[in-house]
Amino acid sequence: MNLDGSGVLLTGATGGIGQALTDALVAAGARVHAVGRDATRLGVLVARHGAAVVPIAADLSDEGGRARVVEAAARLRPSVLVLAHAQGAFGLFEEQTAERVRALLETNLVASALLVHALLPQLRTQPQAAVVAIGSTFGSLAYPGFAAYSASKFGLRGLIEGLAREHADAGLRFQYLSPRATRTAFNTPAVTALNRALKVAEDEPAAVAAQIVAAIRSGRQRLQLGWPEKLFAWLNGAWPGLIDRNLKSRLPLVRQYARS
Repeated sequence: MNLDGSGVLLTGATGGIGQALTDALVAAGARVHAVGRDATRLGVLVARHGAAVVPIAADLSDEGGRARVVEAAARLRPSVLVLAHAQGAFGLFEEQTAERVRALLETNLVASALLVHALLPQLRTQPQAAVVAIGSTFGSLAYPGFAAYSASKFGLRGLIEGLAREHADAGLRFQYLSPRATRTAFNTPAVTALNRALKVAEDEPAAVAAQIVAAIRSGRQRLQLGWPEKLFAWLNGAWPGLIDRNLKSRLPLVRQYARS
């Protein structure tokens, strides 16, 4: 897909990967319709990129917020929807509140599904269009300490894969692109400390954004960034017992940092 001159509706635009994606998409010639909850942080993106960024202040977990995004999209006519918003929740599942679990699933999965559902009729009118979900390694490999988050990303991956198959004979493309750990404020200090203890590599947001934009251009349907994460995600599908044994050995560290 040629992004030069295209309109891209980007959710989570003020997040760590979202900001880097905004920069990379603008550099590719796209006009970014940037969705975020914080109008001040959206203003920073506008100040950096001028008319190439159109701010849309909205909370996607709220029905009214989604309606504002759909209304704006009807005016702006983007051809690409990038779902980059997410809520994290590191911790042992039984120690998280029901409200916390509900909010995470509402934001990461339900809001994404409802937004795609609302925008599908409009996107299908475009000669060439794409829905791009920014996933996670944990959408292919559920990890202890991230059970609810993994569930939300597994669900998002299933949604995108199912829609890709429903629209396989149309000009509307669906892509699930998965970064590994990325060095942003999305990671709490406890997550960062756990990554260091486990010697988990963290990518820079700009490098992740560059690979995502390249995948959007090429039309790649699935992408897992990083090694050995790519191998582990594949092994989890082929021989999950191997991953079970590997992760069992890491449980003491996960519990230590989850409760820190």
